[in-house]
Amino acid sequence: MKPCPAPSSATPIAGPPPLASVQAHPGYARVFQADRLTFGLIAPLEGYPDAPWPILERHLEAARQVDATDMTAIWLRDVPFYDPSFGDTGQVVDPMVYAGWLAAQTRRIAIGTAGIISPLRDPLIVAKQAVSLDRLTGGRFILGLATGDRPSEFAAFGSDIGNRGKRYRDALAVIRAATEQSFPRHQSQFYGTLDGTLDMLPKPVAPRLPVLAIGRAGQDFDWLGRNTDGWIWHLSNPNRLAAVIADWRSGGDGSFRPYGYGTMFDLSTDPDAPLQIGGAGMRGGRKALVQHWLRQRDEGVNHVALNMKPLRRPFSEAIDELAEHVLPVFSV
Repeated sequence: MKPCPAPSSATPIAGPPPLASVQAHPGYARVFQADRLTFGLIAPLEGYPDAPWPILERHLEAARQVDATDMTAIWLRDVPFYDPSFGDTGQVVDPMVYAGWLAAQTRRIAIGTAGIISPLRDPLIVAKQAVSLDRLTGGRFILGLATGDRPSEFAAFGSDIGNRGKRYRDALAVIRAATEQSFPRHQSQFYGTLDGTLDMLPKPVAPRLPVLAIGRAGQDFDWLGRNTDGWIWHLSNPNRLAAVIADWRSGGDGSFRPYGYGTMFDLSTDPDAPLQIGGAGMRGGRKALVQHWLRQRDEGVNHVALNMKPLRRPFSEAIDELAEHVLPVFSV
């Protein structure tokens, strides 16, 4: 697969978007395809099962290794603080800063946020960062937005956790207006006013910047289907997943509505090890995993994002095994 092109003089960074629809967006199209299952990784790209945060010693080598495989995305979480009661820091560094660094170190893989806590960030700043990344990567950036769920973070930012669902809807409307319209006019309930005197540049590679809902974001399926370009949830009961996906896709206008999920993941060194699913994670040998994911592909799962925090073997070794024995099964 050829690397996604960087912007050139043929597609000036402040010029009109050259693509026809969000389905033509290179990163989005690589990650989300109807009747296909793709795989991505949730950063950090390492296992740290017995520590509260990663060491990030070899993340450059890991990013380049992953970029050379058929993995389709690296997802970045937004965890501004270490809260011992949660015991999870994500990839430690700010997701937008990290996305820019990863973009410079990779050529093929999509880079997405899973997800930016929109009630804690100014939507115009998020919009500016997102379209800048989208243009600089030639269309490899996907913006995932979440509401957040840690009360301690909302208290630190002086933000009301009680109205986060309303502010999520408001923030997304601001981002849409700023990135999709020229000299937009938009009145926000919680943020500022766009009065038509200013225009945000650059614009996205496609007419609409791909925006995903990460989690339910306090919204119903009808609203998410009308206002986002896909949904990434957490690991759910496999016996109920087909019904969840059918419910998700029951609304809307019949257009493709991607579904994916994120999960903690540990790849056994024994390829014949049985699949184990419990809590927020899964573990197993590659043979059981392939059969499990083939069933889920047939049920309508489009993307699985693997968080290798529980991994107890070398990351590079696990990626090599997935690249050789698992990803090719789903490449056709």
